[in-house]
Amino acid sequence: MTDKRRILVTCALPYANGAIHLGHMLEHIQADVWVRYQRMRGHEIYFICADDAHGTPIMLKAEQLGITPEQLIASVKQEHKRDFAGFNISFDNYHSTHSPENRELSELIYQRLQNHGYIKTKIISQLFDPEKQMFLPDRFVKGTCPKCKSPDQYGDNCEVCSATYSPIELINPKSVISGATPIIKDSEHYFFDLPEFKSMLQEWIRSGSLQEQVANKMQEWFESGLQPWDISRDAPYFGFEIPGVPGKYFYVWLDAPIGYMGSFKNYCDHRGTISFDDFWQKDSSTELYHFIGKDIVYFHSLFWPAMLEGSDHRKPTNIFVHGYVTVDGAKMSKSRGTFIQANTYLKYLDPDCLRYYYAAKSSAAIDDIDLSLEDFVQRVNSDIVNKVVNIASRCAGFIHKRFDGKLSQYILDQDLYDMFIAKASIIGEHYEARELGKAIREIMALADEANRFIDEKAPWIVAKQADQEQLLQDICSMGINLFRVIMTYLTPVIPSLSQRSEEFLNTTLQWDTLDQPLVNHTINKFKTLFSRIEMSNIEKMIEETKTLLNTITQPTGAIAEQPISDIINFDVFAKVDLRVALIKEAKLVEGSDKLLQLTLDLDGEIRNVFSGIRSAYPDPSQLEGKLTVMVANLAPRKMRFGVSQGMVLCASGTQDNAGLYLLSPDSGAKPGMKIS
Repeated sequence: MTDKRRILVTCALPYANGAIHLGHMLEHIQADVWVRYQRMRGHEIYFICADDAHGTPIMLKAEQLGITPEQLIASVKQEHKRDFAGFNISFDNYHSTHSPENRELSELIYQRLQNHGYIKTKIISQLFDPEKQMFLPDRFVKGTCPKCKSPDQYGDNCEVCSATYSPIELINPKSVISGATPIIKDSEHYFFDLPEFKSMLQEWIRSGSLQEQVANKMQEWFESGLQPWDISRDAPYFGFEIPGVPGKYFYVWLDAPIGYMGSFKNYCDHRGTISFDDFWQKDSSTELYHFIGKDIVYFHSLFWPAMLEGSDHRKPTNIFVHGYVTVDGAKMSKSRGTFIQANTYLKYLDPDCLRYYYAAKSSAAIDDIDLSLEDFVQRVNSDIVNKVVNIASRCAGFIHKRFDGKLSQYILDQDLYDMFIAKASIIGEHYEARELGKAIREIMALADEANRFIDEKAPWIVAKQADQEQLLQDICSMGINLFRVIMTYLTPVIPSLSQRSEEFLNTTLQWDTLDQPLVNHTINKFKTLFSRIEMSNIEKMIEETKTLLNTITQPTGAIAEQPISDIINFDVFAKVDLRVALIKEAKLVEGSDKLLQLTLDLDGEIRNVFSGIRSAYPDPSQLEGKLTVMVANLAPRKMRFGVSQGMVLCASGTQDNAGLYLLSPDSGAKPGMKIS
């Protein structure tokens, strides 16, 4: 046993507006395998994560669903926790960035940065959606890359040439929200002075803390010149308001990594026995590791360590970066049914199957991993069923039937057993270095040796010889002990099978007791430990994914131009209260070229509603006396012209049939009637 280490491990925070899919699971499985290995070696290690719960996308999705952002993120958090638990990801704590702890720490770090002179302000020009009346975040603008001229690129960086730029540099920008051409407006923003940390960051990367590919990429950013980082966003925005600056909010990427600290603080406060400061103070002797995808290296290797340094906190010990997941050699696809959600996978397959496959293909490099479905089936069945579990199944029956489940008093082949436990060192080194594929290859080589031993000793033949009972017990006991060693090595990778194996072996699988074989020990009756993957289950999983995420035929006409929104369940729809309303008065709104002011009668209640339908009804008096349909339980919205107390329903035209058409109920409907 080496000296006890104190370690904190995090995974990147999943965004709280969508489901966990198999792409997410690569990172969390890699991290969990590493964490479980460290726990087996007796180290003090904590594994935390949280939902990234702020930003414009969450605000807009909640608006689309007719719920509050808080309701959305609470629901998504429960789904994420369920899916990670389903894959046996052993978090000590799973929290949210929308938390008191994260607010407190975000304000603390901001205040320290400001006190040290690292926060600056300046007036900037931003893209503004004239239809949605909001400044557009980088990811809500698309256009042509100003560097390589690739079309359909986001407003912050190009996925083709990896260039970074300002959204206003995009060629032919369009708002992702409304499709409108943005205009440029000025606003005062708050900036973190990243260039001040250039020397510190260069020294940090030379310390050998980062993977070579990450260090090389950082060097490219230094050469192109570090720029101050815009850490503020204008209202409307879902997040933490900057202290003392009404209408300005922390950019989600400021408080998201602080969420690592917030989740750990929440855990420490609840446990009461762990010191938060021990792990985050500047002179901390503990270890801190972040497992992340290569798409967010920029934030974690530049801004994050600089923020920590500038606010008198410790920097990460290392950042472990991985590549993307492809399926059958191509990007995950909704149309092909390969954009597989974690919850869908768990309906058809054992989580250990994916854990094993990802581990077998993982290395410490930043390489993409291909989930080849045929290879996935073949490898899991061949390695786990035909090799590993086969060792136990070939020996357990004889031990149970002939010896009442009791193993022999000694090890038949001590040299072979010593060779197996001697591999603990090299396998452990591979786990430590995150070379999971190399560890798996060593373990499977041992499984081959164990099966070779059983083949050579042929217990099924020995069992037919009346005077060879002791030899039969010795052979099968040896096989069971070799199975125990192999399963101990595999425990970080396939914990469910490990737990079932412990029940069968009637013992715990511990790394530090491998040199103590099971002798004169009673095992339990062997039951099926692992089932083969059937290709039919893969096919069912693919079909369900297609049904869930994709239409069978390609849409045309109006549907193609205005795609149907994300599916909602009936409970969400039932919350929308639709009512028949009589338009008592309709008039132009002075100072607006889009709005009409409607006075709506709900038979006993009068509502004031502002609606952007002026272009369709230049003479609003023609609407007076008509019935229409309104959303009656929409939260009132304060506008500069007054308060809007609902929304009327319209059909909007496609490109070929432009226009707005106010909806009207059939004859006989009366004001105030509920629509269901």
